[in-house]
Amino acid sequence: MSATQFVIPAAKPAQIRETKMVSMASSRAFIGLMAAALLFGFAAPLYAKEFLKGERPQTRGYSQAVITEGGKIVWLAGQLAVVDDSGKSLAGDLDGQVRQIFKLINATLEKAGGKLSDMVQMTVFITDVRYGDRLTQIRREIFGDNFPGSALITVTALAIPEAKVEIQGYAVIGSK
Repeated sequence: MSATQFVIPAAKPAQIRETKMVSMASSRAFIGLMAAALLFGFAAPLYAKEFLKGERPQTRGYSQAVITEGGKIVWLAGQLAVVDDSGKSLAGDLDGQVRQIFKLINATLEKAGGKLSDMVQMTVFITDVRYGDRLTQIRREIFGDNFPGSALITVTALAIPEAKVEIQGYAVIGSK
């Protein structure tokens, strides 16, 4: 056999363009079907929010895990608060900063159709490890016994020098 018997003729430019267009149309159709499935409720409905609790986590103001099914997930950016609603400085006021941050997070969640109790996870950054106990007390006042999962991380500084705490988190809106 000669090598020329195995040569496949090159596709014409028009055939290549047509193949690319069909492939792109198929990809777009698939993405459209997936988006429609999510928009029209083919995703799992949200029916439950379960808090897995333990003695130490409850003492420190967090849950070991929060279990949800389906729902609208909201990813919350890190939030700082160095002034209150009236513009008064909160520099040096850990309690004021924490309460204002939770107020701001709640306002953000309300815009998304939820509330603070929809939070399932938070990461809290503090600039002094000694703030942990007071943060736990405030969190207990705000959340009661159903705490989000949480990580508490001590850092040397935050983006605004007067800030003592920053909180970011995730919420699932519509859970029971």
